Amino acid sequence: MTARTLADWLEFIERQHPKTIAMGLDRVREVATRMALGKPARKTLVVGGTNGKGSTVAFAEAIARAQGLRVGAYTSPHLHRYNERVRIDGRDADDAALVAGFEAVEAARGDVPLTYFEYGTLCALWLFQREALDLAVLEVGLGGRLDAVNIVDADAAIITTVDLDHQDWLGSDIEAIGVEKAGIARPFKPLVLGDDDPPASVLRHAYAIGAQAWRIANDFFAERIDAQRWRWREVGFSMELPMPALAAPVQLRNAACAIAALRALRLRIDREAVRQGVRDAQVAGRLQCFQRDGVDVLVDVGHNPQAARALAAWLRAQPRRRTLAVYAALADKDAPGVVQALADVVDGWYVAGTPEAGPRGQAVEALATRLHGTPAANATPHADLDAALATALADAAPDGRVLAFGSFHAAAQALRYLNAAH
Repeated sequence: MTARTLADWLEFIERQHPKTIAMGLDRVREVATRMALGKPARKTLVVGGTNGKGSTVAFAEAIARAQGLRVGAYTSPHLHRYNERVRIDGRDADDAALVAGFEAVEAARGDVPLTYFEYGTLCALWLFQREALDLAVLEVGLGGRLDAVNIVDADAAIITTVDLDHQDWLGSDIEAIGVEKAGIARPFKPLVLGDDDPPASVLRHAYAIGAQAWRIANDFFAERIDAQRWRWREVGFSMELPMPALAAPVQLRNAACAIAALRALRLRIDREAVRQGVRDAQVAGRLQCFQRDGVDVLVDVGHNPQAARALAAWLRAQPRRRTLAVYAALADKDAPGVVQALADVVDGWYVAGTPEAGPRGQAVEALATRLHGTPAANATPHADLDAALATALADAAPDGRVLAFGSFHAAAQALRYLNAAH
């Protein structure tokens, strides 16, 4: 292996396994053993779920760092640069650190095939182990039970939500998907659940292994006080907190789960650190707002019906304005379900292809065909998101609103376009 730059390594690891996704822990666990990977930090929190994982990681990281703890965070996918996936003490890992991590993985791998995500996970864990971290917060890539992150025996786990997504890999119904998500729980360790009514399969698994389930709206509560304040509460303890900088009602739930998990970990975190972390946590592409020529532009990574329902709830809570949606979905997503979820809050649709997304991308013609019979059936088609967003901005009224969403690829492209046009 002669690659030296991060770009060389990323190109190399993309070619090392015939499949983008290959479920199972045997291969990645074998390489981790060869690398002598132990605990990545004094305490480890694993975050799984269908939606809200990245935001929940950001809340946990921001709160712990506000307390002065040394924190590592591993998330995926990235929006602009691979370095975003690995943060140490609030900073993205630099190219040299990631290259060293990939070299360590390759030196131990031998002839064991690894996917792109498995390489990245092992690299992150190797880097974290060398940093004397107080807390590592690890985001599950896909599912949970067979995801590479699950080689780590976490001290606590969060399942943000369970809904339909990745059915080809995780199962065709909520209960089957719940089994996969629940695989990150550990015996007699805290499991924080962000669903009011989680699938029976999740609760059954927690009970079977003795995991300590903490359920929102049951064991802890997130209660809105007014437009500026909310309350986190459990029996015998409560905190009044500022509204998160992250928009959308669902972010209270994500923040509440992060707080519950940090308390379950018995980390010494004072109220002011919680307030500061909730107020300061930021994640790009989560209802991120821009203004261009009097038009509000919202960029979001939402890519499945549950995320679309959350977007719709946020839009309904705002003053009614003409809203145009620029939608670019991957081929394996429930595009009709996403459109239906937003039907009553979107006044016009613009659809774009995602050819840059590789095997999971699709041409706009394929997306348009899948949207027959939906409110977006007559959407204006565009080859790429730049063209769709430019047309929507031109068509929007000066006091209108444009929503650009549908995938991480769509959000990344929209952010590049908007930042270049500024």
